[in-house]
Amino acid sequence: AHQFGLSDLHQLRGRVGRSNKKAFCYLLAPPMSTLPSDSRKRLQTLEQHSELGSGFQIAMRDLDIRGAGNLLGGEQSGFMAEIGFEMYQKILDESIRELKRSDFRELFKEEITKQDDFVQDCTIDTDLEILIPDDYVESITERLSLYQRLDSCEDEDDLALMRMEFEDRFGPIPRQVDDLFITIRCRKLAIDLGFEKMSLKDETLRCFFINRPDSPYFESDLFQKIIQFLQTGTNKAKLKQTGRLFLLIVNDVKDMEAVFSFLKKMHEHCFSNSAISV
Repeated sequence: AHQFGLSDLHQLRGRVGRSNKKAFCYLLAPPMSTLPSDSRKRLQTLEQHSELGSGFQIAMRDLDIRGAGNLLGGEQSGFMAEIGFEMYQKILDESIRELKRSDFRELFKEEITKQDDFVQDCTIDTDLEILIPDDYVESITERLSLYQRLDSCEDEDDLALMRMEFEDRFGPIPRQVDDLFITIRCRKLAIDLGFEKMSLKDETLRCFFINRPDSPYFESDLFQKIIQFLQTGTNKAKLKQTGRLFLLIVNDVKDMEAVFSFLKKMHEHCFSNSAISV
């Protein structure tokens, strides 16, 4: 079995048995310790992904093992193998967007939209325990796969389906995972609002705006609506300037549910007449 490709092994395994007949596929190989690294990874992938509908996960793992070809040069495949194909795509996409906005702005000025000048992602730092516990999902590989899939969820429907899958496969959702789902929803709201980073520590929420003072964001209607929201007096948020950077500070924020509630109110105020929704 160690001499076959991952797709070949997956196809062979899939041809054993029928829907009404249970069967087993036996793969023969020398001891794992004597096999080359890629051969071990292929066999381990089959062991880790044996459930129905695991073809996509196997295909992504195959890309991680073999690389996706020579996209930009002879050195890229090794780099991709180190960080994973999905992360490689994300880094490549961010680098291309940055080049279009800076060195090649005139060339791509028709393509660059106002939203491209705003944030593409938001990091969240907190002292709360937000994760998939080891005793809930024991496999490290499976936990990493779930994190990646959660990160790729586009909307509430995707998150709802993921939540159903968690409950179906692993049982009742613990508090840490529940907070993880809320955090993902918060991040998507924060990206829409133009926050590059959020920090929740000691019950104090800090929302950091774009760190480029010359960004068109600060002259946009969105930023003006956020200012209007802060002036309504119905919230505890304060706008603070540190050097050339702006951030919001909100006190007495006890958990991620409170963060989501605050961001949701701001989002509804800013996008009440917009097609954007989360």
